[in-house]
Amino acid sequence: MTRPTSDPGRQRAPAGRAAGPRSAQPRAAQPRRAQPGGTSKPQPRKPQAKAEPKKAQPKAQPKKPQATAQSKKPQPKRPQAKAQPKKAQPRATSTRLGLQAPESARRGTGQPRPARSRVARPLPPRPGRPEMRQRWLVGIAAVVVLIFLVRLFHVQLVEGPSLAERAQAERTATAVTPAHRGDITDANGVMLATSVDRYTVVGDPVAIEDFRGTARGVDADGEMIEDGALGIAQLLAPLLDVPKNELAAQLVGDSRYEVLARNVVPEVQRAIAGLEIRAYVRTDLTSRRTYPSGSVAGSLVGFVDDQQIGRGGIEAAYDDLLSGTAGSDTYERSLDGLRIPAAGQESVPAVPGDNVQLSLVHDIQWKAQDAIDEAQSETGAEYGIAIVQDIRTGEIVALADSGAVDPNDRSTAAVAGGSRAVQAIFDPGSTGKVITMAAALEGGYWTPESQFSVPYAYTTPNGQTFHDSHEHPVQRLTLTGILAQSSNTGTVQAGESIPIQTRQDFLERFGFGQPTGLGLPGESIGLMPPADVADWDGRTQYTVMFGQGLSVNAMQATSVYSTVANGGVRMTPTLFKGSTSPDGTETPAERESGERVISEDTADTLLRMMETVTEDGGTGVNAVVPGYRVAGKTGTAQMPAGNGWTYMASFIGVAPADDPRYTVAVFLKSPQSSIFGGDVAAPVFSDIMGFTLQKMDVPPSTTEQEPLATEW
Repeated sequence: MTRPTSDPGRQRAPAGRAAGPRSAQPRAAQPRRAQPGGTSKPQPRKPQAKAEPKKAQPKAQPKKPQATAQSKKPQPKRPQAKAQPKKAQPRATSTRLGLQAPESARRGTGQPRPARSRVARPLPPRPGRPEMRQRWLVGIAAVVVLIFLVRLFHVQLVEGPSLAERAQAERTATAVTPAHRGDITDANGVMLATSVDRYTVVGDPVAIEDFRGTARGVDADGEMIEDGALGIAQLLAPLLDVPKNELAAQLVGDSRYEVLARNVVPEVQRAIAGLEIRAYVRTDLTSRRTYPSGSVAGSLVGFVDDQQIGRGGIEAAYDDLLSGTAGSDTYERSLDGLRIPAAGQESVPAVPGDNVQLSLVHDIQWKAQDAIDEAQSETGAEYGIAIVQDIRTGEIVALADSGAVDPNDRSTAAVAGGSRAVQAIFDPGSTGKVITMAAALEGGYWTPESQFSVPYAYTTPNGQTFHDSHEHPVQRLTLTGILAQSSNTGTVQAGESIPIQTRQDFLERFGFGQPTGLGLPGESIGLMPPADVADWDGRTQYTVMFGQGLSVNAMQATSVYSTVANGGVRMTPTLFKGSTSPDGTETPAERESGERVISEDTADTLLRMMETVTEDGGTGVNAVVPGYRVAGKTGTAQMPAGNGWTYMASFIGVAPADDPRYTVAVFLKSPQSSIFGGDVAAPVFSDIMGFTLQKMDVPPSTTEQEPLATEW
């Protein structure tokens, strides 16, 4: 009988399982069947090699001793005890423990194999706990949702308004609609300045890169329309009259606003719109100022800049009325710059400016300019000024400068020069003697018949000596004669009786040293002696009486004569007759009642004295207007010029003297033919005044003059 294997504790691993380290652990003894051939004597188990420390295993049950084949003593056959049911053990194979079965067990020995012991299978993995994973997932999800909620709260409530505002601002565009500038007309509606619609053509080079012209056929030259800038240039060049290559060069770049043409007429704008390239090229409505009357009142009307803002003359003086209020068109646009039709839009219509009506009369303005230009040419004067004023209202009927410019011509800066009638200042000269005569009559110091012995030279008590314009023997002149002969020495004699403060007061009452009221840009109020007469020097207190020692502009000098002719009431000069709003409402200019300067009796007397100037023997005989009585005064004022002196020759007069309607003033600076106003300015006065009276249908004088004595 074969012996059992020497290591009963090591059993062969079940088929298909490799022996492992776990097989080295002792297993609980299992009930075994008796071997055939008799009872076996139990053999003591050999001690096994100590295995590596393992996890605690279930305690093995002691095996019953088996009978060995070497027992010679027969044993009675006992019934085999019924095996007790085994407890379930975890399976552990030698293969999993990394141990090999004994060689004798692996190889066949020819001996019967011992009964195979059952090896406990390993414990199944411990079942998971899904509720824990679910809790973790729910927790993580809750945190993520909370983060999103916090961010959403911050974006919607904290940053929301600013983000929405910024987004809307980025996609919102506003196009400004220029207001139509009001027209400027003369008193009869003749157009002096108006605005016409024009367009500015603007390209978008960035958007033009995406232009595809292949589907548009051929251009005006029969060539295929290209893509991009060249294609747009092919379409626009014939309309803008610009070479294609030059135009294409403007349309290349990273700009979103490239001006291609300005002041495009409506016909060309409509042709561009017909090309249907609005996404790449647009036309912006603008306005262009034109001056239909050209140089007539050109210096007076002024001009506007590129932004249609008045920069000179009437355009600047009444810019608030003329400019109106610009409108706007606000809309949302897409990324390519196109208007989004369904998005919100807001349009504010432009409000046109008011039309301004001036008191100027176009034909009289033209005549004044023509006459003063001719006089400048004939006399060789540096420049000339002519003014026509309505005595009753103070309105300016004409205000002309020689060499008037055309505001339509911007090739020079002359249009920005303004009117010399308010800018240039000079000594009034003998025309200022009328104020001295008014003070003498108003204060009762003298009468028109007061007698004076008038020498060529006269020395005042304080040692100041004055001369007349030409030598003459002592003349026996009345106060009227002194004015008619324009005597400096006689005026000084008469003025000595007038207090110095009264001299100052009358200069101011007649408007010297004060704004004229025209409101034209660049106006000068002139130069006056010190306000405190105590500061006047010994000579100035006399020179102011014959128009020296102070400076005025042409309008200030003219206003003196209009005041006398208006019965002693000074009307503020004005060019503004009224305005008309866009809805047709007419608003006449407000007229002040005027300020009384001298009494009516003094004014009437002084007017009669001024008539003698234009009679035989007076200095202004060349100012006569046939059929009308004329009153006026000549002037020859000395003016500094560089290192020497020059003169301002002038004549200011009114007509008809028996029923005054208009004042005409003529000034010529540095005339070469003669320095005397009676020679060079009086004839121009006659020409302009005669035309004005006829144009305005003023009837001729019907009463004869009652002459005043000029000598005694």
